[in-house]
Amino acid sequence: MDKNLKVEEFVIIKGDTRIGKNSTIRSHTVIYPGNKIGDDFQTGHGVLIRENNKIGNNVSIGSHTVIEHDVVIENKCRVHSNAFIPEFSVLKRNSWIGPCVVLTNAKYPKSKHAKLNLKGVTIGENAKIGAGAVILPGVKIGKNALVGAGSVVTKDVLDNAVVAGNPAKVIKSVLEIKDYD
Repeated sequence: MDKNLKVEEFVIIKGDTRIGKNSTIRSHTVIYPGNKIGDDFQTGHGVLIRENNKIGNNVSIGSHTVIEHDVVIENKCRVHSNAFIPEFSVLKRNSWIGPCVVLTNAKYPKSKHAKLNLKGVTIGENAKIGAGAVILPGVKIGKNALVGAGSVVTKDVLDNAVVAGNPAKVIKSVLEIKDYD
């Protein structure tokens, strides 16, 4: 681990996890073995990161967020506080996950074969997911898309689409939003 790694009190980093330079791991964070984490990484307080994730450079994980195992988080992603990112999810470059967002991966959570049929969510490059949104298993959020706060996304979202509601429906294009970047 890098000498510029800042680890606060009450942190547990297990096994063969690698964390890049200039990273900060805040109090009460637990990181399981087998993670490959890039440079300039930071956690809030009480983050849980399960095993075998690939996390890029310049990634920030907010307080009390749970990242399950076998997740890919590419460079420059931001996951706000109290989010849940389940196994097999992919967050593409520069995506943004708002506070209290829940991604799901089990279509029928109590079924006998639920664990054999998990399908992670894919969040496209530069996509933004508003606070409290829920994204159902296997859904793909397109590049530059915007999901409104509190939405329940049951179907794939095309590139540049703005969706909102329960169930989420397309309401416009991000190209219609002044100052959207």
